[in-house]
Amino acid sequence: MNKNLSELNKQLQEKVLNLVPKPGSFATDIKGLRIFRRNQPEEARKCFYKPIIALMLQGSKQCVFNAEKIEYVANECLVTSIDIPSASRITDASPEKPCIGVTLGIDSFIIKQLIIETNLLKTDYPAQRAVGVTKANSEILDAFLRIVTLLEQPKEQQNILAPMIIREIYYRLLMTPVGEQLRMVNTVGTKSNQIATAIEWLKENFKEELNVEKLAAKVNMSPSSFYRNFRKVTDVSPLQYQKQLRLYEAQRLMVSDNLDAANAGYAVGYESPTQFNREYKRMFGNPPKTDIKILQTL
Repeated sequence: MNKNLSELNKQLQEKVLNLVPKPGSFATDIKGLRIFRRNQPEEARKCFYKPIIALMLQGSKQCVFNAEKIEYVANECLVTSIDIPSASRITDASPEKPCIGVTLGIDSFIIKQLIIETNLLKTDYPAQRAVGVTKANSEILDAFLRIVTLLEQPKEQQNILAPMIIREIYYRLLMTPVGEQLRMVNTVGTKSNQIATAIEWLKENFKEELNVEKLAAKVNMSPSSFYRNFRKVTDVSPLQYQKQLRLYEAQRLMVSDNLDAANAGYAVGYESPTQFNREYKRMFGNPPKTDIKILQTL
């Protein structure tokens, strides 16, 4: 870590620790910007990553996508360009040296604007997993430092300056090795973009019975090409992806809306409570009732 990166990292750490004196993940007054702190390692938890940039400032975190483990450490960014299932855990943290970082949601509309406005090549590379890790250079760290510092300023300044800094962060990430996956997902006509379009349809229609052939036709792909590229981008099959969408939504309904397991299962498209309970336990490790009790204590 050179001196410039070290100093930027140090300043960011100080600001984040002042903002979050206790463990947790916290929203900020700037839309899409969150700050997290963990004081100890944690067991892996199933999750569904939204398109985000996660900058690690201290400690480390491991994410598992299907069977592959990806770990990112201080001054590295995890970037996900679509909604993608994963399991993640904090691997290095202590009260003395907590795991701390900043996450920023990705607005695909702005990414698409930047692609149009820049001279980036529009070649359709083969579809690839829509997640990657890249080192944060001094320009990226400096932009994150400015947007975190902006949290100390009046709301009017945040409203005017935050969009400009966010746009800068996106642009600088497009120039890194993970920029290719961001560009491919957000460039119309690429295979990755076709899969992203299918994922948007699945997110809106996950309750319906899935016909892979019809979904492939919706995005102008043959069934075999669609299935192959879907797995490349998400690491799971279309049916597995839909199943996880259903189960995460059912979990949310039980936690947030206090639905019981049977009604939550029906609400997300399951016709059999037995099948729902079986698939829920297979995915989350516990029956619905037990899992929700655990989640409500966290």
